[in-house]
Amino acid sequence: MPVVTRFAPSPTGFLHIGGARTALYNWLFAHHHQRFGDGGRFLLRIEDTDRARSSEAAVTAILDGLQWLGLDWDGDAISQFERASSHQSAAHQLVNSGEAYYCYCSADELTVMREKARSEGLKRMYDGRWRDRDPSEAPDGVKPVVRLRAPQTGVTTIKDLVQGEVKVANEELDDMVLLRADGTPTYMLAVVVDDHDMGVTHVIRGDDHLTNAFRQCQLYQALGWSLPEYAHIPLIHGPDGAKMSKRHGALGVDSYRDEGFMPDALRNYLLRLGWSHGDAEIISTEQAIEWFDLTSVGRSAARFDFAKLTNLNGHYIRMADDQTLTNLVIGLLQKKYDGRLAEGTSDRLKKGMKGLKERAKTIVELFESAEFYAKTRPLEMDEKAQGILDSDTRKHLSQLQEDLVALTNWQPDAIETTVKAFAESAQLKLGKVAQPLRAAITGTTVSPSIFDVMAVLGREEALGRIEDAITQV
Repeated sequence: MPVVTRFAPSPTGFLHIGGARTALYNWLFAHHHQRFGDGGRFLLRIEDTDRARSSEAAVTAILDGLQWLGLDWDGDAISQFERASSHQSAAHQLVNSGEAYYCYCSADELTVMREKARSEGLKRMYDGRWRDRDPSEAPDGVKPVVRLRAPQTGVTTIKDLVQGEVKVANEELDDMVLLRADGTPTYMLAVVVDDHDMGVTHVIRGDDHLTNAFRQCQLYQALGWSLPEYAHIPLIHGPDGAKMSKRHGALGVDSYRDEGFMPDALRNYLLRLGWSHGDAEIISTEQAIEWFDLTSVGRSAARFDFAKLTNLNGHYIRMADDQTLTNLVIGLLQKKYDGRLAEGTSDRLKKGMKGLKERAKTIVELFESAEFYAKTRPLEMDEKAQGILDSDTRKHLSQLQEDLVALTNWQPDAIETTVKAFAESAQLKLGKVAQPLRAAITGTTVSPSIFDVMAVLGREEALGRIEDAITQV
């Protein structure tokens, strides 16, 4: 039987990091069975029934976040709000079969009930007073809600693929509301009807939904539908062990993208945040699809380690294709400099990318370290570079310039040999020559090998930058 999973976010904000991991696990499980089983599909449902809090901007942010992460879905995204008639039909079906009933309690009555239940230490807040009453006894002018006629004895059991067998006593569960007085469906009803109609076979979601699963299980049974398999994965906690919140840093996938993280690095990190395959840390998408199963998902909450993610991101940057990185950096440079980049910037970046990416841990760091390749002459020096270029170092640069002008083989080894020979003849340590040279060439005091940089820039540009540094006042 083909596997069908779904990701069902509420469009009330960005795609948060916990939601991204849930989407990833659903995506991987479906793709694993697509490739190695009887077939698999990953569906997307936008749970937009809360019209007051839902927004198109949030829908766009969720879709963009999933696409950036490379988590494509099958078919069109489904709007839960647009399926209200199906939810209502299911509720009326339950009323007709005796599995649900109309409740005419007023708001004041419900308040009194809840207060009484709390004072008596009861978990069931509704006392079921309309459970067996005839609707003919209904008060005039009161629009009823529809409630599930839930079992009052025994237990509801879920055989969860992550949590194991979990039970709850039915006496603890209310006759939950399925349709509100205005006819709109509740979340519990909508989720069950949608999952059934979409053919969802596996519900993989955060363990904060485990209590919902008991109620949804009762609803499936009342409707006479087969239950999906449930897998409730532990939530992500911050480094301090508390549930992830804004105080732990960036929460939205868009924030990680803006801070310079690679989508494949974030996928790899989220995969390992609660799931493992032996000692493997660096796991490609192909390996993840092959290896992923729910039996290897842990039951304990995972702790988000920003430093570990950053280091992993650095690995992915070093392994990335130079042209891909060049395109990413060019985009940031064009945005900062409003498209006014030095001629040949793209070629320079691609040629120099090997040296640039060795130290960068984020795309933002890579962009910042690459700026000197995109700047036009004369360079604007940062404070440290200005401090290095005093009268003595400019004098040395002027003398070195003569040797470099005579150099015909403009390659890193030849440039390095020339600079070393000058330093020796001037009885200077190499650093006393190389650092001013770096300041002159890049406008900074940090860069890849300055000899590689000069070769990438080319003879004319490099000598021109040295001339600018010598003559600036």
